[in-house]
Amino acid sequence: MERLKPSGIITLTTDFGLADHYVGVMKGVILATYPAATIVDITHGVEPYQIEHGAFFLAQAYTAFPAGTVHVAVVDPGVGTARQCLTARTSGHYFVAPDNGLLSHVTWDTPTKVHTVEFEQVLGPPMSQTFHGRDIFAPLGARMAMGEDPASWGSLVEDYVLLRSLEPERRTSGRWRGRVLNVDRFGNLVTSLRPELLTSLEGDFVLRVGEADITRLAEAYDDIEDHEPFLIAGSAGFLEVSVRQGSAAESVDAWLGDEVELEDNSLN
Repeated sequence: MERLKPSGIITLTTDFGLADHYVGVMKGVILATYPAATIVDITHGVEPYQIEHGAFFLAQAYTAFPAGTVHVAVVDPGVGTARQCLTARTSGHYFVAPDNGLLSHVTWDTPTKVHTVEFEQVLGPPMSQTFHGRDIFAPLGARMAMGEDPASWGSLVEDYVLLRSLEPERRTSGRWRGRVLNVDRFGNLVTSLRPELLTSLEGDFVLRVGEADITRLAEAYDDIEDHEPFLIAGSAGFLEVSVRQGSAAESVDAWLGDEVELEDNSLN
């Protein structure tokens, strides 16, 4: 792969929230290293410790940015352990993240170059055991955005962590199992099931999630006049469970990570 010209943009995706100083400190470290950087928050609202949640947000957002953007992602329940730090290049973008599956959606079925980072050699001490967002990921992101080649910081790897649970599982003919990848602020449940799975079924569908069996599909939120849950093909490219002007999560009593099952209703 040819070297990319950095865009000067650095995005941040974390589970840090905004109540504490953590995000501000990461931005300070980036600007102290690279004062001309443009820093964009993708989100700091990843559910704490939920790597799959962060993987979903990162994959949904990164393609909206110019080529050469550096994406710093920190959802890191294994901070301070022997887990690796990774840099990646794929689809014209750079990433730096812990090796825990956070890059799963980004690198799935996409040509990707992934390297480990010998960060103690690159950055040197001192370094905390609890805030690698400040001590490792922020400075590495800044240096990548300045044009340093992350391939020089470590070795090419192919056995990094991929969360295969992100992909739907075909149980039997006409039956698929997935998970809730996100619950947005409107209460929509974004599943890991793609809309094309509906066309693969011979009969009418039923989607089971929480306390509900859902059998209706809408093209727009206002197509369904009552307040019963329905399916809709969402902007993320997945099937979503929704309720007209209400919270599907509350209606069906389901949340992030819960299992969903899609079946051909004629099999029942």
